[in-house]
Amino acid sequence: MDIQLKNEKLSDDIFYKLQKDVLTHWPTGKDVNFEEAVAYQKAIATEKRFSEKLNQAKLSGDTLIQPRAGVALVSEHIELLRHLENEGEADLLPTTIDAYTRLNRYKEAEVGIEESKIQGRSMLNGFPAVNYGVKICREVTSAVKSPVQVRHGTPDARLLTEVAVAGGFTSYEGGGISYNIPYSKNHTLEKTIYDWQYCDRVIGLYEEAGITINREPYGPLTGTLVPACVSNSVAIIESLLAAAQGCKHITVGYGQCGNLIQDISAVRSLQKQTESYLNRFGFKDVVVTTVLHQWMGGFPADEAKAFGVISWGSAAAALSGATKVIVKTPHEAMGIPTKEANAEGLRATKQVVSMLKDQNFTRTASILLESEIIEAEVDCIMNNVIDLGRGDIAIGAVRAFEAGTLDIPFAPSKFNRGLAMPARDNEGAIRFLDIGNLPFSKDLVDLHRHKLEERGRFENRPVSFQMVIDDVYSIGLGRLVGRP
Repeated sequence: MDIQLKNEKLSDDIFYKLQKDVLTHWPTGKDVNFEEAVAYQKAIATEKRFSEKLNQAKLSGDTLIQPRAGVALVSEHIELLRHLENEGEADLLPTTIDAYTRLNRYKEAEVGIEESKIQGRSMLNGFPAVNYGVKICREVTSAVKSPVQVRHGTPDARLLTEVAVAGGFTSYEGGGISYNIPYSKNHTLEKTIYDWQYCDRVIGLYEEAGITINREPYGPLTGTLVPACVSNSVAIIESLLAAAQGCKHITVGYGQCGNLIQDISAVRSLQKQTESYLNRFGFKDVVVTTVLHQWMGGFPADEAKAFGVISWGSAAAALSGATKVIVKTPHEAMGIPTKEANAEGLRATKQVVSMLKDQNFTRTASILLESEIIEAEVDCIMNNVIDLGRGDIAIGAVRAFEAGTLDIPFAPSKFNRGLAMPARDNEGAIRFLDIGNLPFSKDLVDLHRHKLEERGRFENRPVSFQMVIDDVYSIGLGRLVGRP
């Protein structure tokens, strides 16, 4: 298919032509009926709508807590969500989708369901929503009191979007960049951005029918030492892409890096700059909220130490004023957690965010200084994207990745240059060991070099790639900075 990529709302002719094909990818697609789904969504109680709960939290200054969770069998998945809601005190609930569905391998997901029934336990690492279809998704979303979001990792999520929103989910995660470059090797960026324009247009159509579905670009990207300027830029781009298709409620995310000053500054700048760029491009009626993801890198195997990492992420979320926090578990180093361990991570997080609710660090001098650095870096990247696309964000994003002026560290995609390399400075903030082709001004380049040379002097060793290696493993070994 010849893709004419533009950051413009898909026309009805193009969308409905694509939809005829999308809904035939698996038999459950035939059960999607837009008018009936709109009526179903309108009947969902206000307190179970993701956007409404986020709006209330933003207004009151609360930080909501949300886990990750998903298993293969419907009854077990409902039991899991109820446990996290009741025992874990979760404010918002997930349905994490299995890996086969993420790759559109529905036949293998079907085998996984059958094997799960035989084994009496989940043989998939998530919930196969497309295989189950609209009716069973509604059983899941109606079985709990809290709003439920679909979380996944799918380059081509078009059928999943149709089934999930018709199935009563009121929030949908992902994007054409964030669910491609960090997740996939061979998917072209043109194709995934185009496919996600379809996903966002589906949600835009519901919006036009009076139903607000929360949209959340995936913030942490590769989850490993990702500098705030990179993840914030991707979040802004995906927000602009979603808004162009009619999405009106967007939650932008950031993955905790560990330095409290930088984490608070990153979330503060993310909210501010996302709103600013949306306004700049004429999307003045989009509501923006934020999410902080607790540490996405290596975890200590010791549960008590893992709770320390979880609590530090909880503090960063609360003190940054994030609207919600995605919670890790004390079993993070050991694989898929039990529902009990997942609930324990939630309760630990709830305690910390509740204690810190009335404290706000976002106006301190050190936060304002770091915010200036992040915002200057993001503006360098975004202005380059806009210039490369001659004002079109979709085209500019593709060209920026081709040029390496937008570059995600440690990403597997062959469409990512992989030249930019991060490392921690002497205080644990993420800087660039190698700027690569990022379009920074000279003063920003000099700042990164100075910060890493300062660490080198302190540790009495040269600034080198060994710092990167040490930093990747440091938190799992009990430190923030990978000291020799």
